[in-house]
Amino acid sequence: MGSVADAAADRRPLRLFFIPYFASSHLIPLVDIARFLAVRGVDSTILATPFNAALVRSTVDAAAAAGLRIQLLEYPFPSEESGLPPGVENISALPSSECYKIDHAIPFTRPALEHLLGLHRPDAVVSDAHFPWTIDIARELGIPRITFGAVGLMAYSVSQYVWEKQSFKDVARDDELVPLPDLPHPLLLARSELPDFLLQHTVYGSAIEEVYDADKASLGLIINSFTEFEGIYLDYFRRVFEIKTWFVGPISLIDSESHRRGVRGGGVNPAAVENRARCLSWLSEQKPSSVVYACFGSWSQFSGEQLREMALGLEAAGHPFLWVVREADGTEWIPHGFEQRVKGCGLVLRGWAPQVELLSHAAVGAFVTHCGWNSIMEGVSAGLPMVTWPIGAEQFINEKLVVEQLRVGAKASDSIRSATDSNRTIVKATELARAIGSIMDAGEAAEGTRRRAREFAEKGRAAVEKGGSSDKALNDLIEDIYVWHDNRKTAAGKAVDI
Repeated sequence: MGSVADAAADRRPLRLFFIPYFASSHLIPLVDIARFLAVRGVDSTILATPFNAALVRSTVDAAAAAGLRIQLLEYPFPSEESGLPPGVENISALPSSECYKIDHAIPFTRPALEHLLGLHRPDAVVSDAHFPWTIDIARELGIPRITFGAVGLMAYSVSQYVWEKQSFKDVARDDELVPLPDLPHPLLLARSELPDFLLQHTVYGSAIEEVYDADKASLGLIINSFTEFEGIYLDYFRRVFEIKTWFVGPISLIDSESHRRGVRGGGVNPAAVENRARCLSWLSEQKPSSVVYACFGSWSQFSGEQLREMALGLEAAGHPFLWVVREADGTEWIPHGFEQRVKGCGLVLRGWAPQVELLSHAAVGAFVTHCGWNSIMEGVSAGLPMVTWPIGAEQFINEKLVVEQLRVGAKASDSIRSATDSNRTIVKATELARAIGSIMDAGEAAEGTRRRAREFAEKGRAAVEKGGSSDKALNDLIEDIYVWHDNRKTAAGKAVDI
């Protein structure tokens, strides 16, 4: 990685505080960004509640032991105020129907965060978008606020466009495809495919105007993406919404050491260590690019019927597969005789898996994914074609980027499904098998998809190397914070002269 820009080399190191949201998909990449900035001389402090701090402590401790200026600073989770049991501090600990309770807790964190920021007075605060009121704290302290966006910029742009234009206000049916013509890539999107905060009265949705206002008042927006992947939206976002954006990814490509990737996100407990060893041992016995890796994140909740169809589809596709299933899903859904039939050619893993490490394994040839943004970036970084199976949030928008715009994947199903009820429409085994075949089997179309996926991986690697677009963006971010403070001092000096 590059060093801090030459113009800032003789300045005091910046002290940045990072405030992640209570979800692993937000927490892990923001901690990674804090680490990468620490490599460039920044003094990074992550503010986290006890449970969330424990998820990333091994990563932070290892970075600190290597000599980086990085630390965790804990503050209490407002369990009593928000009505959540002690220790429930992350959406992964709740069923999807109750995840709104985590958002209810956010306002109650303000006093603790305000106290810590006021006590330590950092040079800037990097705040997850879910904490819009941190813009007020930053103003009071006389420091810039920077927004961390945990989604891709296309999804960010589409969501803000739909919210401002009220594109679905008069649409009669949930499955009616509506054109969104003013975007860089004209889209057809159904109302049922929109994130829930644009459809329903949610805690986050009720604050969305405050969120967007805070983003516009901030110094800019950090996104785990890269110019060669979403550059057309980078130009659009700056022009239309007038928000500066730094692409700093793919984050997973910056960490090249296998042992770090193997523990990223919590793989240090005995069960996780055992899972990692089991996966790597099994993959070592498979042929190069032969395995279909299927994983739907820590938050997916499928019905028994859907899990059965998934199992049969993976079997029918006829390729070796490694399928990660949530421990909470039980066993009653397993098709009769399934485990015996796939023995040797299929591995079903329960619980945590070292996804970044597995995706980069030579035996893996395709990725069946829920289209969470981190997973999209990790799949792209590994050069893998994807079977897209979105289940919620902004994932249906991500699917359109992967399948329709960049053509590095295939939909698990062509039916219109729902971002608020992943089990409303069952994806059949035949559909899944067909989608896997379309990117894994022989043929010109499948090879074209695989080739494009490999090309984006090469572009992603170039972006994070010294002098690449994302490498420069990290340096630019540091310099922009210095410039913000220089301008403020200059303005204050002129005010005194007057």
